[in-house]
Amino acid sequence: MNIRANQFRLQIAEKSVESLSGLALLRWALVVVFLWFGAMKFTAYEANGIAPFIVNSPIMSWLHALFGVQGASDVIGVLELSTAAALIVGAFRPFFSALGAAMSAATYLITLTFFLSTPGVAEATAGGFPAISALPGQFLLKDVVLLAASLSLLLASVQGRWANAQKS
Repeated sequence: MNIRANQFRLQIAEKSVESLSGLALLRWALVVVFLWFGAMKFTAYEANGIAPFIVNSPIMSWLHALFGVQGASDVIGVLELSTAAALIVGAFRPFFSALGAAMSAATYLITLTFFLSTPGVAEATAGGFPAISALPGQFLLKDVVLLAASLSLLLASVQGRWANAQKS
């Protein structure tokens, strides 16, 4: 099946389904997470806290090499606050609904790769994987739910005409 880009339209996620309250809750919960975590990235406490994730990541380690520990955290903070802003504007503008949800999903896809690259995720004293440590393992595991919330908003924001046609 050949799907062209013009077969899709963007919409505010909450307007794509009959029950908008669930998606609205997801949107505003993600906004709180991105505002809070994003603002924290500008502190030395948070920069040092995320450093082990960043330095061991094949996707993100270049940030430390280029900007240093605090600079890398600042860059991530700007991206997280930008994601929050897109999600907020997305409550009113369809393009930003999809953009914010895509930025959010990308964030959690990347952080979930830390399961593979961060030392100490598997808990050796409990037999190793699938037993995961409290830190960093269980800390990272929450991102599965945040990714699902992000993808739910994204899918509801990017509505295909073919999907609407199939309902008719």
